[in-house]
Amino acid sequence: MNKDFARNITFLRKERKLSQKQAALELGISQALLSHYEKGIRECSLDFVVKAADYYNVSCDYLLGRTADREYDISESIKEELPSRKQSAAQIVNRRLIASMMNVIYDFAATAKNRRLDRTINNYFMIMLYRVFRRLYSANGENPTELFKVPKEIYSGYAYAVMDKYYTDIGSMTDKDSAWYLESFDRLNTSPEQLAEEYPDSASEIFNVIQQAENSIQKLKF
Repeated sequence: MNKDFARNITFLRKERKLSQKQAALELGISQALLSHYEKGIRECSLDFVVKAADYYNVSCDYLLGRTADREYDISESIKEELPSRKQSAAQIVNRRLIASMMNVIYDFAATAKNRRLDRTINNYFMIMLYRVFRRLYSANGENPTELFKVPKEIYSGYAYAVMDKYYTDIGSMTDKDSAWYLESFDRLNTSPEQLAEEYPDSASEIFNVIQQAENSIQKLKF
């Protein structure tokens, strides 16, 4: 790992006035290993770079010394890397609603500081996005199909089965009656009022997502 990484994780820890022991505990590694990372003696995995970036609330590029900006403007990177397509005002608003809700989900998950939970949530979202993307991509039968390896006859059903498996795994870690319950969730105390206080800029969007989802469910007349 480059010297910038070692220097930056050391600086960020000291800036927060954290001991190596405390930071190592919250990052899920031993104090000795963190000491090696900070001294540049050992290289860490990409997973740890991402975890450290989340923990210190900075970008991976900042940790690696590729930018002096602590925050990374995702919206700008998307504009640069993806072709521009005209989106309606409704699409832009709904995209913001979804982004706000996903931010809360990841914040809630951070309470557990559990790599398995993080990975499961990521996989769930990726399969969900894959299903929708492939459906839209395949709407034009002339689009080349070599992008996908799973046959079109089975991908949707199989993807749904995988999503259900990931959702069940998330349930096992968040259900207090489950043997796999993560007890750190006992510290996740919240309410509509607290959500409004903690997310003042996006609380209305969060509540909007909940309302729209429940309206859709209620239309089934259960």
